[in-house]
Amino acid sequence: MVEYQRTLRQTASVSGVGLHTGMPCTVTFHPAPENYGYRFVRSDIPAAPEIPAVVDYVVDSNRWTTLGRDGVTIHTVEHVLAALVGLQVDNCRIELDAGEPPVGDGSALPFVEAILAAGVVEQNTPRDYLIVDQPIHYTDEHRGTDIVALPNEDFRVTVMIDYHNPALGSQYTGLFNLGKEFVTEFAPARTFCLLSEVETLMDQGLIRGGSLENAIVIVDRPMGPEELRALAQRLGIQEELRLGSNGILNDVPLRYRNEPARHKLLDLLGDLALVGVPLRAHILAARPGHATNVEFARRIRRLYEQKQLVRRYQVRPSDSAVFDIEAILRIMPHRYPFLLVDRIVEYDLENNRILGYKNVTFNEPFFQGHFPGRPVMPGVLIVEAMAQTGCLLLLKDLALDPERVLVFFTGIDKAKFRRPVVPGDQLFMEVRLLHRRFKTVLLEGKAFVNGQLVAQAELQAAIVER
Repeated sequence: MVEYQRTLRQTASVSGVGLHTGMPCTVTFHPAPENYGYRFVRSDIPAAPEIPAVVDYVVDSNRWTTLGRDGVTIHTVEHVLAALVGLQVDNCRIELDAGEPPVGDGSALPFVEAILAAGVVEQNTPRDYLIVDQPIHYTDEHRGTDIVALPNEDFRVTVMIDYHNPALGSQYTGLFNLGKEFVTEFAPARTFCLLSEVETLMDQGLIRGGSLENAIVIVDRPMGPEELRALAQRLGIQEELRLGSNGILNDVPLRYRNEPARHKLLDLLGDLALVGVPLRAHILAARPGHATNVEFARRIRRLYEQKQLVRRYQVRPSDSAVFDIEAILRIMPHRYPFLLVDRIVEYDLENNRILGYKNVTFNEPFFQGHFPGRPVMPGVLIVEAMAQTGCLLLLKDLALDPERVLVFFTGIDKAKFRRPVVPGDQLFMEVRLLHRRFKTVLLEGKAFVNGQLVAQAELQAAIVER
């Protein structure tokens, strides 16, 4: 069944103070056209600069997720984005009159309630899902985080946390149906922190808008009455602080037994919104945090961009080719007798790597003179074949428009030729992007026949207007 994009029926606003900045802010959700996505707008700044909610614009993800562009930033966007994702809103213009959305009660519920009150309407364009068709792994050994996306017909998320703290223990939770579970089971889950972190965060000039009304404070170390009074004074809390009997400061009741794990899932939903497209996958995350969420979203975003490029040029789906010869002809300016790549079989934007091949036949025109009676493919043409393969790798990384620009050689270094390439060989080219700066690039190319290295070189190139 075709699913269509959705936006708000009318505007909706939420006001309050930011968790970390403590500054008053009103966030207003506006309807937006098809294929608009999520875009944040700072209405308090002249010209109302706009920042797309895409992982490429993340400038900080240490304890929260901050987007930035041309010196303009918006902090702590994850709860706003989680609300939109959870309600399956595809297109929304998010206007703020300060640099951080209001914290509300520390959950996504205030935003969810405002959007539901405004109403959600279906649009005329089908929703563009990213279908994860192979496992995508991300591991951060330093943080002890593992995240994987597995192929799945629907969108599911499973989260496990373990802080080695008696008040938290090991917790896990899972979301299996956004429409049925998000609003009641995950949107109300509040942010939390450890008691030992509070003073450190305050010393860093953060949590200026924090209170026991918008955060759960987990008691992870003993504190005497004098320390608690001093902490309350620093936080501007009038009521007496006590360690509590349930492991939570002042015995604040939990909304769910595993509320911290549910909030981690909520944060993960918001950070994964930065992929820029809804997913069909099962996400499993152990000990996730904003930094790892963002890096994982970045990896999935590269997969999406790769699929978009393939879809643009590869008209007929193929199990054996990323780009077949027809797609290559749509991209490359070269023609007979100088098109030296027949097929691209692997295109890995995450690792800046591409793999293609050329079928070397006796009909190649250069064999007539190189050499009569002993046909050998010229080494310079092997280098050219690697370079042409590398040009295809540049489609995304340098926003290469094949109808507008050309790629010219500017240098060849470390070229080595280890064995002849002769008629009947299939020449496999593996090319990696080593470095780029403005309109110049450095590529590493290797060519193989039957798994044996036959040639290699470093290739410098420049992107020039046609």
